[in-house]
Amino acid sequence: MCRWAAYIGAPIYLEDVISRPGHSLIEQSKEADECKTSTNGDGFGVAWYDTRPEPGLYRDVYPAWSDPNLRSVAHHIRSGLFLAHVRASTGSAISRNNCHPFTAGNWSFMHNGQAGGFEHFRKQADMCVSDDLYHHRKGATDSEVLFLMALEKGVDQDPHGALSRSVARLESLSRERGCTPHMRLSAALSDGKRMFAVRYSSDHIAPSVYYRWSEARRGWAVVSEPLEADETGWTELAAGTFMELNDGQISMTDFNPEF
Repeated sequence: MCRWAAYIGAPIYLEDVISRPGHSLIEQSKEADECKTSTNGDGFGVAWYDTRPEPGLYRDVYPAWSDPNLRSVAHHIRSGLFLAHVRASTGSAISRNNCHPFTAGNWSFMHNGQAGGFEHFRKQADMCVSDDLYHHRKGATDSEVLFLMALEKGVDQDPHGALSRSVARLESLSRERGCTPHMRLSAALSDGKRMFAVRYSSDHIAPSVYYRWSEARRGWAVVSEPLEADETGWTELAAGTFMELNDGQISMTDFNPEF
């Protein structure tokens, strides 16, 4: 399992989420509190938006705590919308192409969780992605193919519906050919203007997601775990919920994929 953090609001330095807080994402890569594996050292990545529609992307296979370049990048770059991730592999290789976030055009996506037994139906999952999008398939993870399936199913027009249909298809393949847990999902995605987050599981164990508005930063943080142990105001996203953050506003809808 992995840990991630996302932010949307007034521009801040990436380090305000990635490295500066007491329970920052880098700290969570060393010792997470709400994760099956406390260490998330199989790579990291960050996607951020600035003046161009496409996000910048920096990923590597080193543990986040051991890469001085990540701290330097986070110290100097400011952004009003970014996604950051530290990885604990659930079976696929430790490689840069398997590190989150994944990007295509103006979209970015990151995921914590798994489609159970993905190695038994990877070919069938890959076949759900059209030839027009398959050139974006660089790695071997279930997370990347879920992202491409959502693009295929119309995420531009209907982010909730596209992701729901994609999750339903992967969960269906897991039920047919894989193993339990068939689907565990906490994810964040963005088109550079809006940010979306979801928490869902086919069983009773949904990966943790919290969100909080900061008056000091004038923005929303959405995270796997709170960034400070003693910081108040964090709200747990209910399992089976899809959240949209747009222009300072927040909205929630149920997320119950049908397959």
